[in-house]
Amino acid sequence: MSTRQHVASARGPAAIGPYSHAVWAGDLLYCSGQTPINPATGKLIDGDVHAQTMRAFDNLQAVVEDAGLTMGHVIKCNVYLTDMADFPEMNRAYATRFAQPFPARTTVAVAGLPLGARVEIELVAKR
Repeated sequence: MSTRQHVASARGPAAIGPYSHAVWAGDLLYCSGQTPINPATGKLIDGDVHAQTMRAFDNLQAVVEDAGLTMGHVIKCNVYLTDMADFPEMNRAYATRFAQPFPARTTVAVAGLPLGARVEIELVAKR
């Protein structure tokens, strides 16, 4: 018997692998990484890293809200970029999604992301 409390978002994109949109662990909501997939088409959106960051956050927000929280409950984000030259544009988009005090964050460069995305974001929220 699993102790994981699965969260599925009807508004988020379908998972492209064997994972949950999010899982509750006590008062912590661990959200799987979201790439800039359009939930209506299941395809990666066109656009620069700013547009892709905004779409990834739209997907995360749908999951967080469907779990009964808001983005104000987010305490930690991990951002994965395929090119650190995209950091300023990602950061500009990121800054529109949170108010101070900002969540803790880590940003790292990776060799590649699913479907050729330029950014993937995962987060942890606390109720």
